[in-house]
Amino acid sequence: MPELRLQGLRTRNLAPIDLQIAPGDLVFLSGPSGSGKSLLLRALADLDEHQGEVWLDATPCAALPTPEWRRRVGLLPAEAFWWHDRVGDHFPTRHDPNLLDRLGFGPEVLDWQVGRLSTGERQRLALARLLALQPQALLLDEATANLDPPNRDRVEALIQDYRREQSAPILWVSHDPDQRQRLAAPTPGLTGARRLIIRGDRLEEESTP
Repeated sequence: MPELRLQGLRTRNLAPIDLQIAPGDLVFLSGPSGSGKSLLLRALADLDEHQGEVWLDATPCAALPTPEWRRRVGLLPAEAFWWHDRVGDHFPTRHDPNLLDRLGFGPEVLDWQVGRLSTGERQRLALARLLALQPQALLLDEATANLDPPNRDRVEALIQDYRREQSAPILWVSHDPDQRQRLAAPTPGLTGARRLIIRGDRLEEESTP
């Protein structure tokens, strides 16, 4: 898996950012509401206009068609969009059924109507849908915000395993200080997470409690 690198990246909220996320590394991002966290993720996914460049190893975002870049750099937004009525129509034909099992679903969920899903079910299924495409890097916007503790734990474990198995660099927006502290510790096969915070228009290291 490649490194994710920001070079002079600037959004309308933030001063230019230089940041490197090595293969398999996790970087948490926090900051006040409205500080530009989600806008930064959208810029990295080439969904919003920005200055500067984003690289996946030696490949700049500008060198790839937008759909291909978004397949390689996968964004999980805080509220995922669903464009078909049936859950299974959002998944590739061939995908790992273990993804659904890991998140507490049986195979029958693919026949469910999206309209019957709770907020938490939509959030977990959006993650499964994203990982089924096997992105090389992950951008996660409050991936566990609407989940109870057992389902939060499922999501955290799955994302950590994806890091370990795919060596994917991850930038994860989280407002949960306990989560940032819990996942910051090194575990077998994984380095500890870095913790960044937006202060004003700057990206800074978050102090450890």
